[in-house]
Amino acid sequence: MDLLRFITAGSVDDGKSTLIGRLLYDSKNILIDQLEALEKSTKNRTDGSVDLALLTDGLRAEREQGITIDVAYRYFTTPKRKFIIADAPGHVQYTRNMITGASNASLIIVLVDARQGVVEQTRRHSIIASLLKIPHVVVAINKMDLVEYSQDVFNNIVIDYAEVAKQLGLKNVTYIPISALNGDNIVDKSEIIDWYDGKPLLEFLEEVDTAHDIDLDNARFQVQFVIRPQTEELHDYRGYAGKIISGIYKKGDKVKVLPAGLETSISKLEVGGREAEEVFAPQAAVIQLADDIDISRGDAIVKTEDTPVVSNELEVLLCWLDDKPLQTGNKYYLQHNSRLVRAVVKSIEYKLDVNTLQQQPVEGGVKLNEVVKATIRTASPLVYDPYDQFVVNGSAILVDETSNSTVAAVLLQ
Repeated sequence: MDLLRFITAGSVDDGKSTLIGRLLYDSKNILIDQLEALEKSTKNRTDGSVDLALLTDGLRAEREQGITIDVAYRYFTTPKRKFIIADAPGHVQYTRNMITGASNASLIIVLVDARQGVVEQTRRHSIIASLLKIPHVVVAINKMDLVEYSQDVFNNIVIDYAEVAKQLGLKNVTYIPISALNGDNIVDKSEIIDWYDGKPLLEFLEEVDTAHDIDLDNARFQVQFVIRPQTEELHDYRGYAGKIISGIYKKGDKVKVLPAGLETSISKLEVGGREAEEVFAPQAAVIQLADDIDISRGDAIVKTEDTPVVSNELEVLLCWLDDKPLQTGNKYYLQHNSRLVRAVVKSIEYKLDVNTLQQQPVEGGVKLNEVVKATIRTASPLVYDPYDQFVVNGSAILVDETSNSTVAAVLLQ
């Protein structure tokens, strides 16, 4: 059974938490004790209904304010697929949390309040989805019950969002009219919205094709751990463990180790402690090579014909996630998959207006949530692919040397 990671995003009070609660509730993915606790904690309900948003709004501050601050992760399963949901905050100041939740998502659900239409946060979250190259977008037009399930309202929002999608280059956009509060088109097809001939949300999530999201053509493997038992039985054993980022590796393949550029071949492959003839993304595997080469954590093993970028001067799009402003010359650690290197911000060229995508000058440092074009220099070369060509090998993070906290999401250009 495959896994779909998706994120919900939208403006404040668009109903993200209620939507997820409805998905869990109607698909019977809530344990009895959870349901009992939910019913006890429900407040301000004169009609006796359950406040489904409380299933995801777990922080005390969230419950008191009725908003989502942190990214709430929930897991559920249907007979067709497993799901991991990230419920992202709607407030502007929590955009960094949204980026964190979206970084591993294959699909984003952008909620739009049917009464409000496409607003600034809709565009902001759509731009982030575009920058992160999330392959599937669902525009869930919520609170249709508050506009009398009007088809004209739905169609007008579709027209408005289609312009945003065209500007940002978003593909595979699906529009679904829903009422998270009443359950219309969430798990079961709505009888009230009879003019909509598409699938309800859960059915769409179960059937959306993500097979093409995994690149099996370009082979990328980064070493996470060098296995050297040095026992009498395994005296000469040297295995390189890690996750197959993309592509397929077969026994006997000619490969090269980067950044050193040394060439060799694969002598043995292992998955789950058993020898295999081939391994493929996204498996965790152990690769053994025909020659003894000095290889460390973070080194890349690729096919000899492959040509990822090897450089220590990186052009990047950077989303700043820290309260302390970013200045030219600041030093950090850069984490690219399992490779950790020292880095310095060499220059900052411009910032992007997240509402218009226009380039603007940077004055007084880069502030929280701002997206900028910058140049980063690393102490040792990085092996990567441009993000717009190869998402899984084109992203990184900047980490503060003192606090060890993430301060920026980095898209390598």
